[in-house]
Amino acid sequence: MEEKLMRKLGSGSLDFETYFSEKAKGMKASEIRELLKLVESSDVISLAGGLPAPETFPVEDIKEIAQEVLTHHADKALQYGTTKGFTPLRLALADWMEKRYGIPTSKVEIMMVAGSQQALDLIGRTFINPGDLVVVEGPTYLAAINAFKYYEPEFISIPMDDNGMMVDLLEEKLRKLNAEGKKIKFVYTVSTFQNPMGVTMSVDRRKRLIELAREYDFLIVEDNPYSELRYSGEPVPPIKHFDDEGRVLYLGTFSKILAPGFRLGWVAGHPHFIRKMEIAKQAVDLCANTLAQLIAWKYVEEGYLDRHIPEIVEFYKPRRDAMLEALEEYMPEEARWTKPDGGMFIWVTLPEGIDTKLMMEKAVAKGVAYVPGEAFFAHRDVKNTMRLNFTYVPEEKIREGVKRLAEVIEAEIKALKG
Repeated sequence: MEEKLMRKLGSGSLDFETYFSEKAKGMKASEIRELLKLVESSDVISLAGGLPAPETFPVEDIKEIAQEVLTHHADKALQYGTTKGFTPLRLALADWMEKRYGIPTSKVEIMMVAGSQQALDLIGRTFINPGDLVVVEGPTYLAAINAFKYYEPEFISIPMDDNGMMVDLLEEKLRKLNAEGKKIKFVYTVSTFQNPMGVTMSVDRRKRLIELAREYDFLIVEDNPYSELRYSGEPVPPIKHFDDEGRVLYLGTFSKILAPGFRLGWVAGHPHFIRKMEIAKQAVDLCANTLAQLIAWKYVEEGYLDRHIPEIVEFYKPRRDAMLEALEEYMPEEARWTKPDGGMFIWVTLPEGIDTKLMMEKAVAKGVAYVPGEAFFAHRDVKNTMRLNFTYVPEEKIREGVKRLAEVIEAEIKALKG
């Protein structure tokens, strides 16, 4: 549809491409977003997206709060707000983070953003010079790569295992760079129930990462959208909890614990860093959605959030369990996968020689979709992995989807063996 429209509109003599900046010419559409277009109108079982289940949206609570906000606070809710955000919401979030994560309110400033995705762009805009060294996990969140790439860093990818980023390998890399007179600008990590792998960085590695940041003088960007979605195991404090110097910029979001349509997240960090990011944001959108901020304020302040989180966990846990059970039942023995304690994703690794991007067409023909793993690597050098989502599709469809996928994988392995 979009291509037909573009051809129709572009039938004149205007050469559109010549008007784009060099950076714009280098932009590429998100592979996940393009993939979702492919499957949204078909009967394909999509294990591809990273969408929360609409059943978890607290619709009645939102109606009640919105009515109260528009009745008593319409003058603020419908007006421009400050760039940093609605002060009562920022204070409520600071208090919530101190109680929940042990992050002292005296050590952080909070700025509201249009989803934590905007925070990633603002971080790139504020901290990255062309050629700066930025460390990411291998694999890492695809949209973070895309956000940072615009500012032309040089990515360094550190491998992952079941305990998150392999910090010992990071330390080796830092030592080599130091010997060459080089240093990194920051480490980006999705520390808990990582996207795409679902794994969680161990406490020891979190503490060591803080020590390395101090020793080698770099910042840490901790993206933490999933930590409240814990279905088993014990909670792990954020890296920010161990930060006593202000080296960690912490990103939070309401997308997974309220609703993604609010497009509302926050950055918690040292006031000096937040001030510069605030100035950057002034040029982008002036302020985050004020109506959404006031609804979120009441949602946090009046205890709705703390009551709702256990309901989300109770809803998602059977879906996580269903996917793990289906993988165990249907997948060939050559396949391996993570077993996350929470979050939204499971990461599957297939034998070397299988390209999951090339396999995707066969999977869709079979009636199932996933996200090929290649796009999650900064250097796109791993071809035999995939990300599966378990939060959006009901249990019975998860089982059927995994069964279909396993049949495709078995055929690929058989062809590989010849």
